[in-house]
Amino acid sequence: MSGGLEQIKLREEEIEFVAIRAQGAGGQNVNKVSNAIHLRFDSAASSLPAEVKEGLRQLRDQRIGADGVVVIKAQAHRSLERNRIDALTRLRELIARAAFRAPPRRPTRPSRASQTRRVDRKVRRGAVKLLRAKVHHEP
Repeated sequence: MSGGLEQIKLREEEIEFVAIRAQGAGGQNVNKVSNAIHLRFDSAASSLPAEVKEGLRQLRDQRIGADGVVVIKAQAHRSLERNRIDALTRLRELIARAAFRAPPRRPTRPSRASQTRRVDRKVRRGAVKLLRAKVHHEP
């Protein structure tokens, strides 16, 4: 995995956290406490390597805006801190996906023996089909 996440460090001052009220079920608590987190990360203005920024821009992910700002909403947990950790984990996974570069494919060629076997099979198949043809009798 070239350009992996091991050497990529996220700087805390580049990530903005905003506490918001969670949606959905939760009883009275959901209306009183801001437990959900909006994480905003401007990838274009960040200290990420250029190839990772380009990888983020090329990812087809709805959380990444056209301007390169990543917005992640975390509200799965009741605790604000656990939602914050969840959002950070998801940001790291997104960056890891953008940093991954598949090794280049080396094209291969079929061996001579496999080419011979292929042609032999085609000839045999053609002979079988030829036997199915109508027989024409000459008068």
